[in-house]
Amino acid sequence: MSVEHTDVGAYALGLLEDDDRRAFEEHLSDCEVCAAELGGLSDLRGLLSGIGPVEVDEEPEDVTAGVTDLVERRRREDRRRRRGTFVIGLAAGVALVAGGVTVGSAIVSPGGGGEHHHGSPAADVLAKGVRHSATDPSTHAVGIVATRAEPFGTEVGLDLAGVRGPLTCRLVAVLRSGQQQPVTEWAVPEKGYGVPGSPEHLQVHGGISVKPGDVARYDVLIEGGGRLVTVPV
Repeated sequence: MSVEHTDVGAYALGLLEDDDRRAFEEHLSDCEVCAAELGGLSDLRGLLSGIGPVEVDEEPEDVTAGVTDLVERRRREDRRRRRGTFVIGLAAGVALVAGGVTVGSAIVSPGGGGEHHHGSPAADVLAKGVRHSATDPSTHAVGIVATRAEPFGTEVGLDLAGVRGPLTCRLVAVLRSGQQQPVTEWAVPEKGYGVPGSPEHLQVHGGISVKPGDVARYDVLIEGGGRLVTVPV
């Protein structure tokens, strides 16, 4: 049975079927990456079940069920879209706003590009990995990409600043062969990141199934068309 690093989030939420759960537990005993991720998500299920809506008509139990269903759908969509790309660092942050539920994987740095949220997967790669940076002359977005070779391929961290929302973005690795591999995706709120009035940078974390040397550049793309910044490596 196939076991993916993405299963760590579903396992933490109790979403895996019995066969998948047993296979993941066997995988977990030999995988330090998944074990570390699971430690960071150990309280996630309890956190989700205890969240109530801010302005919604449904009962709290209905909202909790909706969150769980949304995470499960997102897990299945990620598996189909990535097609063998192992993504690590699933951090499920949940926000209930004006009756809506959003699930994302963003980690916010409290300072500038050189200050990282200690203990987060993104910050660890940005602090210890090979770093590349670029500023787009049109959008003024600033991106720092850090990579680290792993047995599964490449672990990737992104620090993004100089961007306002609302936007939905994704990080894509463009290989030297011309092919693309998705790394991760997130939402940018209206206030943005790394701009006046909102100085915090956005840090996100993911992975791809090829080695660092196989990648030519990383593109931060905008859903619906457009590019925020391209970081050559």
